[in-house]
Amino acid sequence: MKKLNIAIVGLGNIGSYLYKYLNDNKKILTKKNNCLPVIKYVSAKNKIKKRKIKIKKKQWLNNFLDATKIKEVDLIVELIGGSEGPAKKLVFDALKNKKHVVTANKALIAKYGDQLSKIAEKNRVNLEFEASVCGGVPIIRSLKESLIANKISKIYGILNGTSNYILSSMDKKSKNFQEVLSIAKKKGYAESNPSADLDGDDVSAKLKILSSLCFNSFINNNIYVEGIKDIDTIDINNANKLGYKIKLLGFAELLNNSIYQRVHPTLVKKDSYVAGIDGVLNAVIINGKPVGQNIIQGEGAGPAATTSALISDISSILRGNIKFPFSVSSKERKKLKFKTIEERLFSAYLRFEVVDKPGVLSNITNIFSKNKVSIKRLVQNPYKNKKISSIIVVTHKSKNKYLIKILNEVATKNFIKKKPKLIRIDEN
Repeated sequence: MKKLNIAIVGLGNIGSYLYKYLNDNKKILTKKNNCLPVIKYVSAKNKIKKRKIKIKKKQWLNNFLDATKIKEVDLIVELIGGSEGPAKKLVFDALKNKKHVVTANKALIAKYGDQLSKIAEKNRVNLEFEASVCGGVPIIRSLKESLIANKISKIYGILNGTSNYILSSMDKKSKNFQEVLSIAKKKGYAESNPSADLDGDDVSAKLKILSSLCFNSFINNNIYVEGIKDIDTIDINNANKLGYKIKLLGFAELLNNSIYQRVHPTLVKKDSYVAGIDGVLNAVIINGKPVGQNIIQGEGAGPAATTSALISDISSILRGNIKFPFSVSSKERKKLKFKTIEERLFSAYLRFEVVDKPGVLSNITNIFSKNKVSIKRLVQNPYKNKKISSIIVVTHKSKNKYLIKILNEVATKNFIKKKPKLIRIDEN
């Protein structure tokens, strides 16, 4: 029986879960893959930390980089995290020393994936990263294998469970952002420092990887990113009244051989598919030919979901499959032109908190008219016992640059009480 010797580097929640799963399911994995997975070595920053797994003394490596040099190690699973430091050194060295690599590290792949894939191809080893995007959702393998016959024009969806939990909880529980964030931290849905999730950086890294796979291109770092920290319960309630839900979405589109990549809060129709994706779930929608529209959803994070993705990658290597990390050879990948969203057409929701006095509304509508942005719907809501009014404007499609210009111009007026708000609308 063939066997594959594995070194796991990083024994946090995911690494420990993977270790236990591989040991507990060794027989069935061997039967399914006709190859025996053997955890030969492990390494972690804190060797004496209490863990729910029993590790043999002979399995421990004092220096994690030794895994890249030991001849009998066939595969290294990198679960350190981060785009720099130990994780970067480990993966680069492993591939250079002709070791297969499986990783859940989206930051590393988004930043160095192009370089790493060339090394893997040169040395005829695998670099697998299913777990780097959407946890247990098999989106990467679907793009690399199941949808290989398709010419993909667009991919978008909910790619971050933390932000989706916060937005859907604000909607259902009528709690403000900070209240829901506190609950998310207590439940383990948000890190102690969740800035990458809330600012859109997590989605940005994932979208770069997906975009590269979809369009057979090198990773493009030109991406518009906007997070959810400014979303208010007022906007959640207004969206509901207008027939929408607010979601943090990532979009990648190929138009005229140019790529558009953007991450931002989006108003989606209540009856749309993504509107119904709540909690920590992820959902990815792919538009391609001949398949049409394809939707994949599932748990986006957590030890169990991530381990499912890691095992999928390990199993592929157990079967002896040598594949291009990004589906096609680096020689065949393209450098696509990037288009900013400034010329992109959007319908938009704009909210202005203003002094409730004559002439304010006409002043605002004149600014819209001057910038040639057509108003589809306008609602004015005076606040009780306050000399303040909320003006909600829903526009027809207009270039993003004109919408931003209006926002900035109105913000300078002395009748404005709070920073104006703009949320783009997806009409799909």
